[in-house]
Amino acid sequence: KDEVFGKNLVDEYISDEFRESVRQVLDDALHGQQTDNYQVPLFTKHGDRVEVLLNATTRVDAAGTIVGVVGVGQDITAINQSQAELTRVANDLQLLIETANAPIFGINAEGRVNEWNRKMAAITGFSKDEVFGKDLVDEYISDEFRESVRQVLD
Repeated sequence: KDEVFGKNLVDEYISDEFRESVRQVLDDALHGQQTDNYQVPLFTKHGDRVEVLLNATTRVDAAGTIVGVVGVGQDITAINQSQAELTRVANDLQLLIETANAPIFGINAEGRVNEWNRKMAAITGFSKDEVFGKDLVDEYISDEFRESVRQVLD
């Protein structure tokens, strides 16, 4: 507490690219306008960057005069890192599906096409855009196999 007390929060602990927007949030709070769920990066004592989800609220004295801002935050660094990793894995899987040397398709619970990779398009001649959202069995399976394919997919 003693190490930070009296120092300028924005100038000392906020990265350059966020200084102006954080100043605006704090200024808004000083004028009675609360900001909820504002994501802001802070620097630790050791120079590490942490992500904080901040609520900035006007602080008033007993007479109702604005005397400052109260910031309540939650460290969301680990959550953001997990979300970034999930996005990376999802992108890798999408790339794997799209570039696989095997035909791959997907359908939703109603049997409508929601995935159709390049190999599937090359084999069938139908592009992903052409098949997306259409009923796989009714549109693309020959009459003689529709019932058996429908049973397998159900």
